[in-house]
Amino acid sequence: MIERKHEIMGLKQLLKWHPVVGIVGARQVGKTTLARSLMKKISSTL
Repeated sequence: MIERKHEIMGLKQLLKWHPVVGIVGARQVGKTTLARSLMKKISSTL
């Protein structure tokens, strides 16, 4: 699995300003994996 540090940081910034953020893209490019990685990072900081 590729670690997407830049994308996770970008999503965190967006979530500070907007309560809902959509992750869009082609099939099987890692949207769900990215969302799960983000949730792990967020829940570990709480």
